[in-house]
Amino acid sequence: MKTYGLIGYRLGYSFSKGFFTEKFEKENLAEHEYVNFELDSIEEFPEIFKKNDHIAGLNCTIPYKQQIMPYLDEIDEEAAKVGAINTVKIIRSEDGIKLKGFNTDIYGFENALKPMLNEKHKKALILGTGGASKAIKYILDKLGLTYVSASIEEQLNEGEIRYDQIDEALLKEYLVVINATPLGTFPKVDTCADIPYQYLTSDHVLFDLVYNPEETLFMKKGKEKGAAVKNGLEMLHGQAIKAWEIWNM
Repeated sequence: MKTYGLIGYRLGYSFSKGFFTEKFEKENLAEHEYVNFELDSIEEFPEIFKKNDHIAGLNCTIPYKQQIMPYLDEIDEEAAKVGAINTVKIIRSEDGIKLKGFNTDIYGFENALKPMLNEKHKKALILGTGGASKAIKYILDKLGLTYVSASIEEQLNEGEIRYDQIDEALLKEYLVVINATPLGTFPKVDTCADIPYQYLTSDHVLFDLVYNPEETLFMKKGKEKGAAVKNGLEMLHGQAIKAWEIWNM
């Protein structure tokens, strides 16, 4: 049996578990399973390998995307630049196991966002400053877009603004708006980031990392103004496919 799994805190419904379980069934991979490893703290991470000697690959989600890094033997160059891990490759040899960390959110986000952009899209507004925003910033840098992040934190860092600074003038410049917060996630579907949606236009692109529901309130408000919108499902599919490639390369 080959065991793949997801490391997280309180996982509930897991996209990864659903995706890979369905993949294994479709491809008749009977000796493969995908399980959720709920950890109360990252210090429990090494125990996974003591209890499961056939782990073949792992995904990692919040709040452990950064906390897992000291437990790894090697970190991929891109993942190191982002400062977050969501995929762990297990390399087995006579000397034991070696763990290498990757970030496939980078791949998933770039391939989902890029087709939505044109020459007008030079600046992006990121809603939220949590772990998810790290991969977003990396890709925006790669694509040549400048950006600012809207924060609710007491202390503002460089490149961050308050939500009440988002006005008509700012939205005229920042035509790409990315929701990197959990606002609008099921079951709290009647919530969305507090921005002046009335100033959105058909030139805007709204990308929501939330994928459940399929159309969030953030996306609905954008569509009402003619903006192009997309949820996080395509990004998740992309990062999962890339993780599978890494585990099996």
